[in-house]
Amino acid sequence: MVTQPRDSTLDVLLDLDGQVLVVDPHGGRWVRFVVTLVPVSPEKPHGIDYSLTLHGPDGKRVIGFDNAHPVGRRRRGEPHDHRHRLRTIRTYEYRDAATCSATFGAQSMQCCAKEG
Repeated sequence: MVTQPRDSTLDVLLDLDGQVLVVDPHGGRWVRFVVTLVPVSPEKPHGIDYSLTLHGPDGKRVIGFDNAHPVGRRRRGEPHDHRHRLRTIRTYEYRDAATCSATFGAQSMQCCAKEG
């Protein structure tokens, strides 16, 4: 069995678990991080269960990156990584924790800037 080296950036993402941060005080937008270690599986090959979400002032999710369920043509036994943008859900090719959190952060900041 071939094992992948541990993602050195994972600890930073794990440290954010449970954090809720206001990222746009004027617009009332905030982010939530839920990140836990789980056994490696075909659905969660990176060994984490994660949900990174940006919420609007009404509390509804605007953007989200997670691996809670399969999306599109992906089925059980395949990675569940995907992203939400309003009502759209698309698969997301998870590379590592740093890339995932940076992509989420960039898309969240872009959304906040666009919506004022």
